[in-house]
Amino acid sequence: MDEDWDRDIGSMIEELKDEDSNLRAFTASDLGEVGDVRAVEPLIEALQDEVGYVRMHTASALGVLGDVRAVEPLIEALKDEDEDVRDTAAEALGKIGDERAVEPLIEVLKDGDGRNTAARAAEALGKIGDERAVEALTEALKDEDVCYSAAEALGEIGDERAVEPLDWDRDFGSIIETLKGEDGDLRAIAANLLGEIGDVQAVEPLIEALKDEEGDVRWFAATALGRLGDVRAVEPLIEALKDEDEDVRRFAAEALRKIGDERAVEALIESENDDE
Repeated sequence: MDEDWDRDIGSMIEELKDEDSNLRAFTASDLGEVGDVRAVEPLIEALQDEVGYVRMHTASALGVLGDVRAVEPLIEALKDEDEDVRDTAAEALGKIGDERAVEPLIEVLKDGDGRNTAARAAEALGKIGDERAVEALTEALKDEDVCYSAAEALGEIGDERAVEPLDWDRDFGSIIETLKGEDGDLRAIAANLLGEIGDVQAVEPLIEALKDEEGDVRWFAATALGRLGDVRAVEPLIEALKDEDEDVRRFAAEALRKIGDERAVEALIESENDDE
């Protein structure tokens, strides 16, 4: 690193204290993009800036830098009076991926103070991948404002599990129950999530979901069964090739091709001819 660059970093750090709040905000963003860890401590100080959008840009920059020194200050920023700052702090903690953030993010998810912040907390928990978040994320599937982020996060955590502890068995059961619930959107999310998690315990419930009254639930179920690759789904998926919904037929065909069972060959050919 040459001397000119050293001077530039120094000048940028000084600009974090400039009277112009716009300059402070833009400088915080620039320091994140530059990627020099010398900016971490000055940016941590800038989290106390009197202007909300400066704090927001600062939190974002700390997430980009990914330095663990910022974890505790960003956890504190989850309580900021400005929702945009809270959102960005949650996102930044997900990028850093430090397990110290798990419990505070769970509290944000449960708190419900700011729907967008709760969704960002769910996404961050998925990126961190800690099993402690499973129960809270499963509960969040019932919240229409957070459910999509919670489902994606659960899928990420599920993919990372080498062993399924007893608590996960309970939470897995909760997702199965969601698949049978009254809310069609949540049933679709649950079907998709069960495919991402990849546990064969979901095969029979997903086969039942192929008969759901909602088309998007049926095609999510078909897609999930294709991911699971269990031959028990072959005959039900062949039947789904006759579904009134074109998307269900298409995803059922894709699922059958993934499973690769010879029983489906003739049905797939017939289905392709019918759709021409």
